[in-house]
Amino acid sequence: MYKKRIFHDPIHKEILIDSSKDEEVMIMELIETDAFQRLRRIKQLGTASLVFHGAESSRFTHSIGVFCVARKIYKRLVEIDPKFEAHKFALYGAALLHDVGHGPLSHTSENVFNHNHEDWSKFLINNYSPINSILRKYDVDLPKKIGELFSSKNLISNPLKTLISSEIDCDRLDYLLRDSYNTGTKYGLVDLERIISALTFSPDGGIAIKPKGIIAIEHFLILRNIMYRTIYNHRINEICTWILENIFKKIRSEFKNKIWIDECLRSWIFSAKSLDIKDFLSNDDIRLYYHLNKWKDEAPKPVSTLCEMFINRNLLKAVNINCLCNIDKLKLLAFARQKVDKLNLDPTLFCGIKEKKFNGFKSNNSLKVWNGNTLKDLDKESELINILIQNQENSLLIFPSCIQEDISKEIMKLKEKI
Repeated sequence: MYKKRIFHDPIHKEILIDSSKDEEVMIMELIETDAFQRLRRIKQLGTASLVFHGAESSRFTHSIGVFCVARKIYKRLVEIDPKFEAHKFALYGAALLHDVGHGPLSHTSENVFNHNHEDWSKFLINNYSPINSILRKYDVDLPKKIGELFSSKNLISNPLKTLISSEIDCDRLDYLLRDSYNTGTKYGLVDLERIISALTFSPDGGIAIKPKGIIAIEHFLILRNIMYRTIYNHRINEICTWILENIFKKIRSEFKNKIWIDECLRSWIFSAKSLDIKDFLSNDDIRLYYHLNKWKDEAPKPVSTLCEMFINRNLLKAVNINCLCNIDKLKLLAFARQKVDKLNLDPTLFCGIKEKKFNGFKSNNSLKVWNGNTLKDLDKESELINILIQNQENSLLIFPSCIQEDISKEIMKLKEKI
């Protein structure tokens, strides 16, 4: 029997897991699986530590935090409706395991390897024996119940779906607090306790927010907007992703048999759609960085050049060109690529336009306002939330630092013609 276990967390402080409760014994057992321990070797914020030096925390730390948030919400909801206790194992398991399917550098893998972490989380829960057998010990249908919560399919009025996979879920309630703390940014903190205290059930069985919680939700969504614009979509993150994408694009197209790649990463690069569980679990930030370091020294150009840029943070530059019309953006790109070509660099690898879209808040009918008489959409109850629904687009021109002055002058010329 496990003893009580304490995780000392910078956000939630002391997270105590109690062995006298079956659902928390389950959590202890899941934490000890190799698949969950692997999350210690996956950076929560991917390449963001190249901008914010404190952003070194892991998906392991975040996942423990999401479980902590889910447990707090569970205790609140069970006070309102004791029947919600039936969802305890599914809620706890889904909160802890929601990110177990992440690849190296978290969301960066989704671009570099065309990897979907939600699909892999669901696959591991259903097919990875150590996790599956633990879950089935407590409920034979538990893997299926949890897996369905990770699906992108919208399930209106499903309280577990709202808590695990919606615009305001346990995941977001933890990572906005955690990422703000770890990056040292001071944009404000989510009023987690206020949001939890305002949660209730709507007449249709879904989870709703009381009117007193609207301001805390507005604050949460403002912070989300700021964090995406300043951290998650930071230009250095975009440049790093661009470099990694081009490293693997070049390997796939020309260097499959010209550089050393171990069998695990080879599967990720060339057979991502048919990865087996062993190769999936064997890949993490350590393996990826080992290859990048080795290629920096041993791979032919331009792969070695791109790896050196990434490893030593000798990065490409980027400038926001939203001020230009689409035709002028293409003119600027052609100008930049001509300059890059003269440097004997591949213009398509070392220069390009990266479009990034920030999706605004979407209520997706998962969380509504209930005042005891009427049930309304969040965006209908708040003008501010209605504004935050709007999407934002960002265009970056990426190029080598040595032509930065030429690019700046060309942008000024194009802007003068507007």
